[in-house]
Amino acid sequence: MHYRTLWISDVHLGRPGCQAERLADFLHRHDCGTLYLVGDIIDGWKLRQGWYWPQAHANVVREILSKAEAGTAVHYITGNHDEFLRRYVDHALHFGNISIANEAIHHSADGRRLLVLHGDAFDMITRYFRRIAIAGDTAYQTLLRANVVINRVRARFDKPQWSLSAYAKHQVKRAVNFVSAFEDAVARDCRQRGLDGVICGHIHHAEIRRIHGVQYYNCGDWMESCTALTEDANGRFEIVCWDPPHASERASPKVTPLKPVLRAGRKA
Repeated sequence: MHYRTLWISDVHLGRPGCQAERLADFLHRHDCGTLYLVGDIIDGWKLRQGWYWPQAHANVVREILSKAEAGTAVHYITGNHDEFLRRYVDHALHFGNISIANEAIHHSADGRRLLVLHGDAFDMITRYFRRIAIAGDTAYQTLLRANVVINRVRARFDKPQWSLSAYAKHQVKRAVNFVSAFEDAVARDCRQRGLDGVICGHIHHAEIRRIHGVQYYNCGDWMESCTALTEDANGRFEIVCWDPPHASERASPKVTPLKPVLRAGRKA
């Protein structure tokens, strides 16, 4: 399939639990004129604790480089987990068709100007309370490990995969309030800049909706939901969830619109 533009975020290469096989398969099967990597693609926080880089993670990098070599314009937008790249932003470095920036303005096919950024600047815990953020990241990793055990048991009973961490974010009131406050803050900043919409990541919660008069898009993540934001030649945007039968095989995968899946109460 070919798209005018693709956005992916929160891949967390270098961290156990990253759905790198699924992402490599998705990138292999989809072509695009422009690819935005919307932050936290590489997990520098985790790599500083210990090196973890299996072949599947290298395959994702190879797919991205192959697209850039074939002519796709790749924009790497920095996030908090790959903040080590921010030191290179002021130098306006370009590696072939790959550029690094803290944010960008995307001009959609239907003439809108959309702000693209990771979104960690609107997370007060990440911005001002780094130790708490790291502690929260550790707790999140614990939930992901629990997911592995739970889904192994579910697989024995032919049950679909289920995300404990995503369930907690949708059920715990504080988590729901955090997501809502984050979305409001991002949308307000976009409106103050006089832009038509904003595309971000960071909170691992894919969404398309209108907030404060601007269009809000969140591309989700590749730790839990395996989602990407797409734009076709007519400027139509959609979130897709990549759910191949076997991520390591080149079988015919299933592309699932995200919202109906979440409304149905199960994880694709």
